[in-house]
Amino acid sequence: MKKEIQAFFTAVMFYTRIPCPSWVDHSEEYLNLSRKYFPMIGWIVGGISGLIVLLFLNFLSVKITIFLSMGISMLLTGGFHEDGFADTLDGFGGGWTKEKILSIMKDSRLGTYGVLGLLILLPVKFLALMELVNWAKGNAYSFEFYQSLLACFISGHAISRYMALTFFKTHQYAKLNDTIGSKSKPMAKEKINNMDLFVATITGLLPLALFQNYIVFLVLIPCFITKWWLGRWFNKWIGGFTGDTLGAVQQITEVIFYLSLLIIWKFS
Repeated sequence: MKKEIQAFFTAVMFYTRIPCPSWVDHSEEYLNLSRKYFPMIGWIVGGISGLIVLLFLNFLSVKITIFLSMGISMLLTGGFHEDGFADTLDGFGGGWTKEKILSIMKDSRLGTYGVLGLLILLPVKFLALMELVNWAKGNAYSFEFYQSLLACFISGHAISRYMALTFFKTHQYAKLNDTIGSKSKPMAKEKINNMDLFVATITGLLPLALFQNYIVFLVLIPCFITKWWLGRWFNKWIGGFTGDTLGAVQQITEVIFYLSLLIIWKFS
């Protein structure tokens, strides 16, 4: 139990800016063990983001509330996944060989493709969340309203992180001259085992049970399709995934989740 507690706090330390006990470190052993808790980080970040909306929605407009919620979520993670998304676009947009793509992604500077990608991704996420809140308000601040709205945020963050985690089972890490040099370096040396993946699957998909209508499980179809397509794209150009591409997977599938949820709700 003590080992699992340390693994959980290692995940919190690695994937967020939330303060952790001083005895938690980034050792390779615990980073590998911590991977199964990646979706639970989504519970934390999504839960706090959702609570921000529920707290301020009675006092501020939907637009300002969503803006604050997104800002808090980025502060909680230090923009970790947004940075990976931007670096991925810079790499694949500016490079035509595996070596060039990986080299660009390692560059800490933000390029044109990354800027353009964020200018598209973040407004789409903002507008999707705004529509979801407006739709949920149809329940007139009932218990169902609070439950559904909180479920939206927790599910979006947990499932998108689960989709990124599955790459440790289905794909290889993209190496260049047998070196590893990105955010996932310590975790890239071995695939995730079946038991850890099972735990991550349960915690990653469980938030969907918070919804009243289980038709929402259909959102998993476009999320898995997106993950499959991105995996093919990464394999074609760099032969696998990197820490930056996992950030891109998380951000893209999160937005896909919100958009899919909107479509399902409007036609169900």
